[in-house]
Amino acid sequence: MGVDGIKQQIVAIGQTLGFADVRVSKSDPGEATDRLMAWLEKGYHGEMAFMSRYRHIRADPTQLVKNAVRVISVRLDYLPEDLETTQERLLEPDIGFISRYALGRDYHKLIRQRLKVLAQHVEALIGPFGYRVFSDSAPILEKPLAAQGGLGWMGKHTNLIQRHAGSYFFIGEILTDLPLPVDDPVQNHCGSCTACIDVCPTAAIIAPYVLDARRCISYLTIEHPGSIPMVFRKAFGHRIYGCDDCQIVCPWNRYASLTKEKDFLPRHGLDARKLHDLFAFSESEFLALMEGSAIRRIGHERWLRNIAVALGNAPTSPKVMTALKSRLDDPSPLVREHVAWALDQHLTR
Repeated sequence: MGVDGIKQQIVAIGQTLGFADVRVSKSDPGEATDRLMAWLEKGYHGEMAFMSRYRHIRADPTQLVKNAVRVISVRLDYLPEDLETTQERLLEPDIGFISRYALGRDYHKLIRQRLKVLAQHVEALIGPFGYRVFSDSAPILEKPLAAQGGLGWMGKHTNLIQRHAGSYFFIGEILTDLPLPVDDPVQNHCGSCTACIDVCPTAAIIAPYVLDARRCISYLTIEHPGSIPMVFRKAFGHRIYGCDDCQIVCPWNRYASLTKEKDFLPRHGLDARKLHDLFAFSESEFLALMEGSAIRRIGHERWLRNIAVALGNAPTSPKVMTALKSRLDDPSPLVREHVAWALDQHLTR
């Protein structure tokens, strides 16, 4: 079977496995490497040391797979509800808003397992070949490589956008030594639109296509290990894990597809639970409820830190005040600090 036939089989099998799109690109990230190095030099990665530590591997994927020449990129839609519902949730200040991608099961394992199945099907057709599967799980420039293959274009908010599917999708890759025919990139259709830049609560998109992670609510609620900077706390609103604002306002997301994956649907009512309820989780309850969720990796302490900030921004009520006071003596100094700040917000209004 020739490489054209192999590619056709890969696309067909990928679609059978539920991937909404399958594209192929060269493994060389090209100019994206220079943009990454400049981004790192300016410190925009914050405390994500792994971004800098493995910068040279990101620039050279052959360090991950010997003789890698192609990247097979896939798309899996994850939006669990219509955007009107998501917008309504942002207007309810007493619930804990969680980025829509994290409401269901952790996508990392699901996509990697499915990509392994895809690779095994290919092996059954052509015999052993060199490959490795990824989904936000190794130092590889996933989005630029996917964009090279036409899976979408890089939006000004630095997420991939697909003209007929918006940006609410996960991506995964198979890095391989198979010299498959490559797909062409697609045209960037952001035009003069600055909706994502204008709406960002913390002005984290400092220029088109440039994100200062140190200002980003997603970074601050997930990756940042310490105290939330005072200057950003009120801007958090009731966002407790991630932030979807830049995607919600993107005009292309009127075409976003609802997920067909049951695993990505909200679990434990996390799409609309009250802040005071979420704040009451003990560590054991948190770990049990977040089993299999991407949220689990931030740990109970950061979970409480994030919710304390949101409670400080919530409308004053007996339930909010009782919840905050219940953790005034929390064992964690980090939690106590944010609880004290939150109570002060209510007392000084």
